[in-house]
Formats: sequence, structure tokens, C-alpha cells
Amino acid sequence: MTSDAIRPYRIAVPDEVLQDLQARLRRTRWPEAELVDDWSQGAPLAWVQDICGYWAEGYDWRRREALLNRFAQFVTALDGIDIHFIHVRSPHADAMPLVLTHGWPGSVVEFHKVIEPLTDPTRFGGAAADAFHVVCPSLPGYGFSGKPTTSGWNEQRIARAWVALMARLGYTRYGAQGGDWGSTVTASVGALDPSHCAAIHVTLAMGSKPRVEGEPTPEEQRALDGMAHYRQWDSGYAIQQATRPQTLGYALTDSPAGQAAWILEKFRAWTDCDGHPENILGRDELIDNLMLYWVTASAASSARLYWESFGKNAERLPVDVPTGVAVFPKEIVPPVRHWMAPRFRNIVHWREMPKGGHFAAFEQPALFVEELRGFFRSFR
Repeated sequence: MTSDAIRPYRIAVPDEVLQDLQARLRRTRWPEAELVDDWSQGAPLAWVQDICGYWAEGYDWRRREALLNRFAQFVTALDGIDIHFIHVRSPHADAMPLVLTHGWPGSVVEFHKVIEPLTDPTRFGGAAADAFHVVCPSLPGYGFSGKPTTSGWNEQRIARAWVALMARLGYTRYGAQGGDWGSTVTASVGALDPSHCAAIHVTLAMGSKPRVEGEPTPEEQRALDGMAHYRQWDSGYAIQQATRPQTLGYALTDSPAGQAAWILEKFRAWTDCDGHPENILGRDELIDNLMLYWVTASAASSARLYWESFGKNAERLPVDVPTGVAVFPKEIVPPVRHWMAPRFRNIVHWREMPKGGHFAAFEQPALFVEELRGFFRSFR
């Protein structure tokens, strides 16, 4: 087998892993309840117990596994690591290749509601001219991708792997889209491969520095408020993952209840959900995403992306390819156009979305699909 071989992949979690999960959930040693009647001390005990009870007794992984396996999946070695990816080719011959990148605490599960409308738009009220060939890789150390065995897998190295992946698939011209870490990987793809990457689309502007002159505009104030809230109330996870991912990994790899609370708290905080994540996402799909962390024991390996990237002074390359930005109102820090301008030097599309948060494709699949169809129409 050559080093650039692409191998078919099918999710098939061993029975013993599922049995162990169920036993651990049943044996959970619970803390006492929070001392407040809201989420200000973290994920509430009663809800985490309820979710974990359902995870142990009601959730049907085999059914969910089959749903995820409806998408063609593959593995290929890139820069010494096996990268897992969904690859669904459109039935429409002139479809545009598009690589979609997730972040933390997400996974390729985030895209399960948009892959089919993007690849086969005529089945979902769209036009054949808007079709995409969709590629959804799992970040290194996430889901069913391999785990780095040496340091150095930062956002730029991942982007180089994505560039190599698209070339290996035979795509000489493509688009890229991402949120969370996917946004910064996508930006690096655009910066590193402008001769093949026709345009990029992002929902978050990681690393953009505030540039406020005088009284903040309403858009600037919204972003400044988001930054202040994040620093004061919401960034503890990032500091821990950026400084001691290994220490955190022992707890989360051993306790599914701990892994659930660590991740699901963010789906409450970062979605446009009116105070509760199950107002916008189904319980099964929330647990589907959890499963990609649990069954692969990837708590530590996924957290290391923060260690690789935060405080390392990695150069963020300028992006000159056409860039589109969708601003979802409940994004952690909604992008501000002129804050992005020093790095993103060719912003050609800017849209304020009517609803949605950090997990755009997961929360608002119809809006997400409409947005990508409209933006990439000019670059086919």
C-alpha cells in the first residue's frame, strides 16, 4: 500500500467499548448539586444526571452509528497521521469541491444535517448549479483521526494537511469553510493555497485584535461585550486545555459523565438556544458528538490543539483569497469587519444572520446551506 493511499472507512465501535461506557455511566460518583438555580456554577447536576441516564439506558448508538455511516468515509495518511474524513461526491458533475472544518468541542457530527443539501441541492429545494462535493475531515486528535505522537500540530500544519488532502482527492480548485478552530484552519488554507483555494468562508475571526477609535460602534460593542464575558466567565476550559491538556485528560478519559459535562456546558453557552441546549439540538445528536470523543478516548489529544496554538506566537499568514463572513448573533465574539481587515485583505461578503450561534451548521442547517450556496456562487 502506498503512503498516499485512500482507504474506505466505516464506523464500527466494538461492543466492549459500549458495554464499558454503560457500566461507567451506571457507576458515576456524582458531586453535590450546585448552590444556585442557574448555570453560573456550571452544568446543573439534575440535567447532567438526566442526560447520562438517557445515555446509559435510552440512547441507541448502533442506530446513530448507522445514520453516520450513510456518508462515505475514508482514511488517508497525511504528514504521518491517519486522517479520517467524510467525502460525499455530488451527483451533479459540475459541483464545486468544498472542505468543511469543525472545531472543539465539535466534530464531523456538526455537519450531518447539511452534507446532503449541499451535495444534492435538487433534492432539497435548490438548483443543481449550487452543488458541492463535500469533504469533512476530523481534526488530528479528534474523532476517528489519528492522534499526533509528536508536538507541532498547530493550525497551519493542519491546513497544510488539508491542502494535501484536497490535492490527493484530485481537486485542483475548491472552496473552504469553517467555524471555531475550523475558521482559523480555513483561513490558513486560503493563505497557503491561493492557487487552488478559490475562496473561503468563516463564522469566527480567531486572533483578530480590537481596533476601536473613539466611541465603539454597536458592532464593536457587541464584540467587546462578548470578549469581556468570555474572559470573565467562559474561558476556564481554554486556559486548562492550553496549559495542562494531559492533566485534564485523565479525568475526562475516565469519566463519561465528566466528559459530558465538560462538553455539553459549551453547547448551552455557545448556541442560540434561549437558555437550554435541547431547545435547539436534539438529545441524540448532542450525544452523537460526545460519542466521537468518548469512544476514541480523545479528551487529551483534542485539547492539545489549544496547547499547540495559544501563546505560541504562531504567525497568522495574510489571507488574500476572496473571503466571506457570516455573523451569527450568538457567536462567542461576533466578528467585526475592520478588526479582521489587517489579515483578511479581500473580504467580499459580509452577512448578519438572523439567528444562530457558534455551531452554525449544527444549529441552523437551512440558513447555513443557503449562506454557502449564495457565497460560493460567484467562485464556481
